[in-house]
Amino acid sequence: MIITRAPLRVSFVGGGTDLPDFYRRYPGRVISTAIDKFVYLVINRTPLIPKVSARYSVSETVDHPKNLQHTRIRAALLDLGIEKGLEIGSFASLPAKTGLGSSSSFSVALMKGLHAYRGKKIDKKEAAEAACRLEIELVKEPIGKQDQYAAAFGGFNIFQFNSDGTVDIEPILLDYKKQTLLEDHMLIFFTGISRTASSVLTEQKSRIDEHFETYKKMADSVFDFKEKLIKGDIKGMAEILHQGWLHKKSLASNVSNNLIDSLYEAGLKTGAWGGKILGAGGGGCIMFLSPIDKKPAIRLAVNEIAKANNLSDFCEIPVKLVQSGCDIIFNGDI
Repeated sequence: MIITRAPLRVSFVGGGTDLPDFYRRYPGRVISTAIDKFVYLVINRTPLIPKVSARYSVSETVDHPKNLQHTRIRAALLDLGIEKGLEIGSFASLPAKTGLGSSSSFSVALMKGLHAYRGKKIDKKEAAEAACRLEIELVKEPIGKQDQYAAAFGGFNIFQFNSDGTVDIEPILLDYKKQTLLEDHMLIFFTGISRTASSVLTEQKSRIDEHFETYKKMADSVFDFKEKLIKGDIKGMAEILHQGWLHKKSLASNVSNNLIDSLYEAGLKTGAWGGKILGAGGGGCIMFLSPIDKKPAIRLAVNEIAKANNLSDFCEIPVKLVQSGCDIIFNGDI
């Protein structure tokens, strides 16, 4: 049995500049951190059962992986030539489609585990690229590379996406005090609105030429955000987040909607310095950076809007920053 674990992530600025239609013409950049929420994959050898089983929100057992409904597991097994004798189960700290990169965390954990199943140890970069290939080339998702790298490497990083497809990683080493300062001023809420990133990014990709200068500003804002982060200037970081959110909303019609705007404006009116929707947009999680003493008022305001709009799954998600990336946490017999 093999058990792998990959963290979810919070992306601060630069999201969307990891799309190849942009970074082939100008360096894309994203600054993000791994958080203490994870996707777990269990790969169990079943040599006496010549079938393939996949257990996630549903359960599938088939004679050949080509018959699986789960697109990522199906594509990965077919690509690696694994046809029978295993079952794969997935578990997660949070629901899917929250804007925290869970799909790519799943893919990184899956590829790390399947290579181990075949007797090959792959490093962080290889795991990230294997997941990128799975999602972008094999499954044909209209997504970028940031989430796969964030899940594979863990920690706080700037990822730069170059025109030749390579990715440069710049780790940001925060001392304990600055990390705790950021955690203490952060509020994240799951809106209860689920959506797939591809549904938002398809339109966004089709309009990159139209918004090219905006994308350049978003990529370059990573440097300003890093400077504020190193200084511990949370308010300055929040202001950059706010500007980035305004830029992001202009990229496609489905990045935001009236309900998300209402939640965001409620946070600002009750004291938040700034924030954004995490992920591609259209739903998922909303994040604020705020003074600590304003947090109770922000919680009350957004929860009232959620209740008025019957968002039954709306909830706050406490997070801590983590250094760990994707790991194999067990490989052996039970």
